[in-house]
Amino acid sequence: MPNSPSVPDQTPVGARARRTDSVAEIVIRTLGEFVDCVTPETPDPVTGRRRDTGVYRGSSDARAPLLTSLDRLGGIDPPHSKADLEEHVLRNYIRYSRPHAEGRATNDWEELISAQHHGVPTRLLDWTYSPLIGAFFATRPVEGPERARAVWRLDWQKVHRAFRFPPLAMLIRDLDELFDGDHRSSPWRLFARARSASPFACLVEPPSLDERIAAQAAAFTICSDKWQSFDSFLTSHGLAETLTRYVIPAESVAKLRDQLDLVGVDERRLFPDLDGVAAAIRRYYG
Repeated sequence: MPNSPSVPDQTPVGARARRTDSVAEIVIRTLGEFVDCVTPETPDPVTGRRRDTGVYRGSSDARAPLLTSLDRLGGIDPPHSKADLEEHVLRNYIRYSRPHAEGRATNDWEELISAQHHGVPTRLLDWTYSPLIGAFFATRPVEGPERARAVWRLDWQKVHRAFRFPPLAMLIRDLDELFDGDHRSSPWRLFARARSASPFACLVEPPSLDERIAAQAAAFTICSDKWQSFDSFLTSHGLAETLTRYVIPAESVAKLRDQLDLVGVDERRLFPDLDGVAAAIRRYYG
């Protein structure tokens, strides 16, 4: 992915911007407004292209914080109640998943990513390089009355600069030097770090363990702190400006979801298997 410093900062006509809880918030009502918001106003001086370098995460509740699946383990009132179980969770995933994994994960970092990808609670947070894919996950059907949704944008390059990481997303091999540069880092050392240890957050580009990871342009953030939400962590380190929350009002969700269908962003393409085909048909005709 290009690593241009360009960051979209314009708000198109119709969209409404404000700042709340130190995080910028922009209300969007159509897919066109959203695309205008995330398109850089000027081309990158190196590539000559208007390409955003942020990553995106869809949320079915605009007011919800950025909680990992580990944060939500045991419930969210309060969250983080079972954060200290993450080592046990990953050990059991590695133990019992092997007959089904066809040997695809080659080290413990890949096992952690595989666990997250298959719904096991971890401290990883899912993101995508595509704003449209973020909007897809934000507008998926939910039970009960319709509510406002959100697409979060993270300027991960600013996060990397703040924690003195390279201006490139991490690969699996880079994680081996995550802490001390001794090529011995591992999820187990991450789990065992003291709460008082130096804080960090970084973006990781996973290997394409299956077609879904590639189709969804997936990336993950890893954070040292498993005792607060990711947005709270960034705010506490003076990095609230790295986040933008694009809010989709409840009355605009159905329209934006239909517009995503029009441009071919649906379950069949993002989950390229029979389950994805069935899900697309079920929602389209539902």
